Amino acid sequence: MTHVNDCCCEENLRETFRAFSRNNPNGVIYQTSLMSALLSGVYEGETTIKALLDHGDFGLGTFNELDGELIAFNSEVYQLRADGSAREASPQQKTPFAVMTWFLPQYRQQFDKPVSRQQLHDIIDKQIPSDNLFCALRIDGHFCHAHTRTVPRQTPPYRAMTDVLDDQPVFRFNQRSGVLVGFRTPQHMQGINVAGYHEHFITDDRRGGGHLLDYQLEHGTLAFGAIYKLMIDLPADDAFLNADLHPDNLDAAIRSVES
Repeated sequence: MTHVNDCCCEENLRETFRAFSRNNPNGVIYQTSLMSALLSGVYEGETTIKALLDHGDFGLGTFNELDGELIAFNSEVYQLRADGSAREASPQQKTPFAVMTWFLPQYRQQFDKPVSRQQLHDIIDKQIPSDNLFCALRIDGHFCHAHTRTVPRQTPPYRAMTDVLDDQPVFRFNQRSGVLVGFRTPQHMQGINVAGYHEHFITDDRRGGGHLLDYQLEHGTLAFGAIYKLMIDLPADDAFLNADLHPDNLDAAIRSVES
């Protein structure tokens, strides 16, 4: 009887994805775990930052123990922490939820006067009219304000994400240059990911940032493009296997923690 080497199978799968990504650089999103699992308190994963960068140079997510927000661009990954600070992530750090892609935008638009978050989203929605497609977006520029939050690091036994919202600190970065990384996810993917727009921000000196609640761009460049493929890497640990991924209030819960 032939025995399958699990390690070899996992490496073969990774190499298959790397090959696919190389041939379709702007056509696939890699995602580890599900937003519904994170919502229910699955805050520990086995995917390292080093492994994430095998799947893309651009993305967002969080870190094990819900310890800050993750932002990635130009193959650089940063940890946006609960005190409003930012630091470069180490290759050995792990994530329970992240979304990555190779960022090669199809559209660019320059702005030389203030534009709101909603106005920017409207521009993207008009250019990519189908709500059934994913979209990756990046903004480089000077922001009138960027209103952020970051959930503090959690300790076991983990509470559901909706139960830790009262502890989240909020910050306002006023008149700051920086980078915004975001995704627009189709409504039919709610629970798998975050339906609608999900955006993170880091300052130009890479010392501050967080999950964006609101912002206004003073001047800068918006780059974005549609994505047609999604690959999800599901965990196999007990926390994920025993998680309630279909709570009755799933949509409302996700909207409450992300907005």
